[in-house]
Amino acid sequence: MRIVIAEDDALLREGLTLLLRNEGLDVAAATDNPDDFLTAVAEHEPDIAVVDVRMPPTFTDEGLRAAVEARKRHPKLAVLVLSAWVEQSYAQELLAGTSGGIGYLLKERVGKVADFLESLHRVAAGGTALDPEVVSQLLVRRKSDDALSGLSPREREVLGLMAQGLSNAAIGDRLVVSPGAVHKHIGNIFLKLGLNSEDGAGDRRVQAVLAYLDH
Repeated sequence: MRIVIAEDDALLREGLTLLLRNEGLDVAAATDNPDDFLTAVAEHEPDIAVVDVRMPPTFTDEGLRAAVEARKRHPKLAVLVLSAWVEQSYAQELLAGTSGGIGYLLKERVGKVADFLESLHRVAAGGTALDPEVVSQLLVRRKSDDALSGLSPREREVLGLMAQGLSNAAIGDRLVVSPGAVHKHIGNIFLKLGLNSEDGAGDRRVQAVLAYLDH
């Protein structure tokens, strides 16, 4: 797996680089500003980029805007946002209209290195990894008068856990229901969202999560 990092904090940037290389991963470049990040993505064609939100020169949303631009230029690029902040407008743009390969984690809530690495691999493989707090903040201003309004409260709960990257078994454990019940709920979600049964289950799962985030 080839990785490009965009992080202006020198200690965190070097720490991430060392951690990932110790795991046998190829960190092709570690940059500290959006322009160098975009150049590195074009040069190295990474499988995934790990990007902070707030970067020079204004330390507002340059990193996230650069991630959006990188996805436009390189649609197959997976992006894992690792930040202390939830920036709503560009986060919605990054998450919308994609086929997966997107993650958004909050630095202070990454409690275990193993969990971070698992999220990194999942996103690189085309899945999603979204912190529950990110999901909550992105949805706080949304209304229910859309395609998702047909979902039952339990189906919305299951879809929210899917957005966090939980497997069917983990969702069942969290909700204290059987795997069969989770499978049935997910089938209903796919049906109500009009997701084509000819697509693979993994593809429909990603599409459902992205619909949830984009509504």
